[in-house]
Amino acid sequence: MRWEMGRESENVEDRRGMGGGFGRGVQVGGIGGLGVVAVALIAMFLGVDPRLVLDMLPTDTGTQPAVVEGGRPPADDQQARFVSTVLGETEDTWHEIFNAMGRQYQEPRLVLFDGRVQSACGIAGAATGPFYCPGDERVYLDLSFFDELERRFEAPGDFARAYVIAHEVGHHVQTLLGITGEVDRLRQRSDEATSNRLSVRVELQADCLAGLWARHTEERHEILEPGDIEEAMNAASAVGDDRIQRATRGYVVPDAFTHGSAAQRVRWFHRGFDTGNLDACNTFDAGHP
Repeated sequence: MRWEMGRESENVEDRRGMGGGFGRGVQVGGIGGLGVVAVALIAMFLGVDPRLVLDMLPTDTGTQPAVVEGGRPPADDQQARFVSTVLGETEDTWHEIFNAMGRQYQEPRLVLFDGRVQSACGIAGAATGPFYCPGDERVYLDLSFFDELERRFEAPGDFARAYVIAHEVGHHVQTLLGITGEVDRLRQRSDEATSNRLSVRVELQADCLAGLWARHTEERHEILEPGDIEEAMNAASAVGDDRIQRATRGYVVPDAFTHGSAAQRVRWFHRGFDTGNLDACNTFDAGHP
């Protein structure tokens, strides 16, 4: 991937080394019973074992310190520069697409953290993986995930990493378009199986939006090198629910899917990349995603 000459985004916030992203400032209420339920639901929505997140919640029922925003990453941090550049490319692409729709794209912020982090969606740790929080319109990323992507999921390469960022930004696009809110309302009225199916369609649409980003960015800057699309496909396939379930459980339970199978994730990324058309990413009207 030819990324070194791209524009770096100003929206990267470095909270690494801040001990969870807490700091002095205005006090906010502690997490009560409803807050714990909300965090658990969000964890399930992200395809994460809720216990991994709940175990990290503070037990103190008093006030918790407010989140302090981090600063800019060091200029000589190569990984942070890569993230900033990919984020900048997503900004350029989505500004272009939103302008064509007569709308204004609101850029998200991307938070780099290590260990654990406080977001509007609660406290999350590195085990959560990269995630987007619609409550504060931020993407959260522990850079150690890129090492895990290569070692555990056997999906190396800079474009595989770019796909991960573009997927999370896709969730931000869904929030701006009102899709996230509507799906959340539907899921609240649904049983577990239906809720999971809705979650799969959300995630597959984010994959399609990542493919759409790749197509538009390639047309503008010719960023792709031989093997880049294969890197993204490898990453999409590696984090398919069926492959993860088979590796962790030894068997596959389709009704428990929250992100989609390996084949589905690859297919929807290709749909976005091949068409370059936002309308083609409507996973909700597809009879079978």
